[in-house]
This record gives sequence, C-alpha cells and structure tokens, in this order.
Amino acid sequence: MNNHRHTHLARRPRLGVDIGRVILGTASLGGGADTSFLSGGDDAAMATPAAEGSFEALARITEAFEGQVWLVSKCGPRIQARSRRWLSHHRFFERTGVREANLRFCRERHEKRGHAEALELGFFVDDRADVLRHLVGLVPRLYLFGHQKPGTTAPSGATPVLDWTEAERRLLEDLEVLRRNGLHEPHPVVGPVEGLARARHRRRRHA
Repeated sequence: MNNHRHTHLARRPRLGVDIGRVILGTASLGGGADTSFLSGGDDAAMATPAAEGSFEALARITEAFEGQVWLVSKCGPRIQARSRRWLSHHRFFERTGVREANLRFCRERHEKRGHAEALELGFFVDDRADVLRHLVGLVPRLYLFGHQKPGTTAPSGATPVLDWTEAERRLLEDLEVLRRNGLHEPHPVVGPVEGLARARHRRRRHA
C-alpha cells in the first residue's frame, strides 16, 4: 500500500513548529545562521533574541489552533538542554500558550517525519527545505520560513514565508479554509505492517 495516500478524518488541526531560526533567532538575508546560541557560552545563548514577533504571533496562532501546537526540533543533548533553558528563560510557554509537554526533539532531520506522523500534524513550519521534503506527502500544509541561501527552492506544495507576520497570515488563512471545508484533515493511510504494529502498541499501552 502507498504510504502517501490520504484518508479524510474529521479532527482538530495540529501545527508543528521548528525552534532554531524560526522561534529562536533568525537567518540573515543570505540565509546564514547566528551561531552564538550553538557555540557560545550559556550567557550568550540566553541573550539570543527571539525571532521578531514570534511570541506574539504564536500566542494568537495557538489560540486559533485551540492549543494544538507542538515544537519539533532537531539537535543533540547539549543543545536540547540549552533550548529548554532558553524557552524557560524567555517564558515562552507562559507567553504563547503552547504547552510545555508539546516539546519534541530528534537527532536527525529526517526523524521529524516520525514526530509529525505520531502527532498527526496537518501544518508544519521549518526553516530547512530538506526537512520539509521529508514531510511531503505526510503533512498537507508546509511553510518554509525565513531567508534562504541562494539557490534554495521550496519543496513542492510548500509556502515560503519570510517572517512571522507572513507566517501568521498564511497559517490562519489556511486554517480558516480548512474549517470552512468541515475540518476534514487528510492523514496518510499506513500499510498493513505499520497498522499492525500500532494496534499492538495500543493494546500494550491500555493493558
């Protein structure tokens, strides 16, 4: 069975958002990153500013999505711990309404697909075109955030958004269209092996 086929299931829409260069800092006009958060000391890392307007926009977006917003970030253990401290230091969860429990990390970019599938995300914002390519066919609405390096192209069907003003506008417009269509959010149909594994997992979890 083709894992990219979709079925339509009525459910509340869910959004995934990357952290680095999306919420925490931004890329330069040439698509380069501020490396102080990754390679500097803790004080410099905590002083790294949030992307302009990100907290305010995400507060409105989280309310519109009825709290169904997750952070999904790729990094190793050291940067995971630093990211948690930064989010706490800047009171991200209190200021945006995103639940602290809705924080996910992975070690490789392609592993974001596993989180997106497990969480049944219908929207995803990331600054990496290669990450979004892993989500094509799984997450229906993809948004490539921020300035990109010359020659970078958005994956098929992904919407480029330069900043949080544009990201908020496109996300809320697409959410409104979805709601007008009756909240029918497409999700992939899993094959028989994956479906059997999930059924066994559910039985063990509820035993």
